[in-house]
Amino acid sequence: MMFIHDNFLLQTKSAQRLYHDFAEPEPIIDYHCHLPPDEIATNKCFANLTQVWLYGDHYKWRAMRTNGIDERFCTGNASDWEKFEAWAKTVPKTLRNPLYHWTHLELARYFGITDRLLNADTAASIWSDCNAQLPTLTTQAILKKMNVRVVCTTDDPTDTLEHHAALAKQTEFPVKVLPTFRPDKILFIENTETWNAYLDKLSATSNLHIASFQDALAALRRRHDFFAAHGCRLSDSGIDTMFAADFNEREVSAIFEQARSGKAVSLHDALKYKSAVMLELGLMNHEKNWTQQFHIGALRNNNSRMMRTLGADSGFDSIGDLPVAYSLAKYLNTLDDQNKLAKTILYNLNPRDNEVFATMIGNFQDGTIAGKLQYGSAWWFLDQKDGMEKQMNALSNMGLLSRFVGMVTDSRSFLSYPRHEYFRRTLCNLLGADMEAGLLPNDFSLVGDMVRDICYRNAERYFGFLTD
Repeated sequence: MMFIHDNFLLQTKSAQRLYHDFAEPEPIIDYHCHLPPDEIATNKCFANLTQVWLYGDHYKWRAMRTNGIDERFCTGNASDWEKFEAWAKTVPKTLRNPLYHWTHLELARYFGITDRLLNADTAASIWSDCNAQLPTLTTQAILKKMNVRVVCTTDDPTDTLEHHAALAKQTEFPVKVLPTFRPDKILFIENTETWNAYLDKLSATSNLHIASFQDALAALRRRHDFFAAHGCRLSDSGIDTMFAADFNEREVSAIFEQARSGKAVSLHDALKYKSAVMLELGLMNHEKNWTQQFHIGALRNNNSRMMRTLGADSGFDSIGDLPVAYSLAKYLNTLDDQNKLAKTILYNLNPRDNEVFATMIGNFQDGTIAGKLQYGSAWWFLDQKDGMEKQMNALSNMGLLSRFVGMVTDSRSFLSYPRHEYFRRTLCNLLGADMEAGLLPNDFSLVGDMVRDICYRNAERYFGFLTD
């Protein structure tokens, strides 16, 4: 029997019916990813399988390094075939890692390969068969093939959004591609040199001289407005914990001016500055009726030697364990107390915080919008079967799974869309098992409707991307 088959991960008859009748037909709204918009706008065609599958994929690089593969075959100067061959040799060693599932789902869904598992013996034939199909699998063709309706990229406030503008004019391309406002770099005041260089870039992009804290906020607001004019509906922050220290404008202005002059600031003062920026961003998001996302809990760039060699996002991040509950509650409450809390999605990276986040969202639901605060899908190290089930169980026990806006790819790879299928199969397997155990009614109209909502319709209603 093939490994990837119609009922992969679906362990009961009820799960199979839920998936095939209700989940599988639904389109995809990918409201958080890291796809490069220039490659979508230019409808890029990839020269070979390594370029579309391995370039930039730090999940695979981590596995290869762990398997004893030299860095030359991950990010170095080995040929594309050599890099693919090294990955093929690693795949059999990834058993019970989600990479094994994702690899074979991607081979099946994009290239129709279900008769072979990827390994050293099959590498050459799979390389040849996939490469032969790549001319028709351009970036836009991939998105259409996977039934994607909306893609939200991740973009710095200084980005020109020229590629989003170009895509907006491509009326024959049916996928809406929108930017997301990701202002992380303005927060990192501890590294004065890098922070000042970023402010100089923000100054040039916004055409505003930045000498004071109020100048910086004005520049951010100008870019916030610019993003809104290009269809942006979401912001995102990737932070190790929430920033919610007490501050006043006078002391934050002094901290800003100290750092702007090139002088170092203390961690205590940096926290005050970050808290002020985060609060102002929250107010901007509410003004425009955006949804704000917070990805909380990554411990980034742990390997200094490799950071110097390869830079960020190269596979040397892990789960952090900073406390988050008190500061997160304080931040959300400060905005809510002014009746200015935007729609919010919270993602945790440490599974220790599952129940913290699942209960936190209930504190600030106000009845104005179904699921106004969302406990976001299992993220990064947790976006596998076990992590997804734990996230959904926590949300089910402490909130309303039925109002969940579902999965995202959170990926830089155009071949990652089967992660939506992986999530949907996991969801249906969970609910199908409950139906057969008598824990849910044996009512496919009731449960199936919930499946459709989680897979697509909740996100469509919540974000309103397609109602313009």
